[in-house]
Amino acid sequence: MKKLIAFAGSDSKNSINKKLAAYTATQIANTTTQVLDLNDYSLPMYGMDYEIEHGIPESAHQFLEIIKGADGIVLSLAEHNGAYATVFKNIFDWMSRIDGKVWGNVPMFLMATSPGARGGATVLEIAMGKFPFMGGNIVASFSLPSFNDAFSENGITDAALRQKLEAEVKKFESAIQG
Repeated sequence: MKKLIAFAGSDSKNSINKKLAAYTATQIANTTTQVLDLNDYSLPMYGMDYEIEHGIPESAHQFLEIIKGADGIVLSLAEHNGAYATVFKNIFDWMSRIDGKVWGNVPMFLMATSPGARGGATVLEIAMGKFPFMGGNIVASFSLPSFNDAFSENGITDAALRQKLEAEVKKFESAIQG
């Protein structure tokens, strides 16, 4: 059985991106999933002076080790002002100081959602452009617009969006099982 990690690029305790990532991971056959919470990996704000004086914090090493040990990554990014949430950018920066190929070529299902009609499309576009240069092996992607209307405890309520997600799940399953 393949090991997945699922997490949100958010530190919100009620993160809609964490809900989407965790739900999506349950749709992937023959896997076990560890759902991560960025709040469990507290890090000081990245800065060169801090790194020189104190080194790289252990929690950045721990998070990167979990990523490298996974067979697949399900990541849903929160969008703050058209970019990554600060907490995600910070852990991403710290991990890149350990290994510039942060994602280790692990198959990745990259997503975003928001309460708005664009569903985090801007941050998803940024990540789709940047992650491949950082070892990102993005094999599936999905944007869920209008989260509060399109998602319930039973999953995606809109049939067309549910079909899109199912198609991307199949692509991801193929990549991690291959």
